[in-house]
Amino acid sequence: MDTAMAWIILLVASIIEPIWVTCLDKSENFKKIGWGIAAVVLVLLCLYLLSIPSNPDHLGPGISYSILAGIGAAGIVLIGRVLYKEKLTARKLLFVTMIVAGIIGVRLISG
Repeated sequence: MDTAMAWIILLVASIIEPIWVTCLDKSENFKKIGWGIAAVVLVLLCLYLLSIPSNPDHLGPGISYSILAGIGAAGIVLIGRVLYKEKLTARKLLFVTMIVAGIIGVRLISG
């Protein structure tokens, strides 16, 4: 597998992360079984996909996890705004922007 494919798989895993977190919330502590099953399936899929680029022959675990966590954090802020009508303050936007800038920086220096 080439590096571009590793990045694509990591991006997909990173998009799945805030979705499984949202499903977990919607499950209401697994009282709503459908949401709970979706959360479990998606977290397992996310971890499986993360394991592929985490291979040292590809991107490595440090870069892979930091990218996943950063995109996941930004994604959950977006989901919080859209689904839960959470207020976005200038400070929140500043720090999410810093996370995104860090992700871009890691991508630029990793070739």
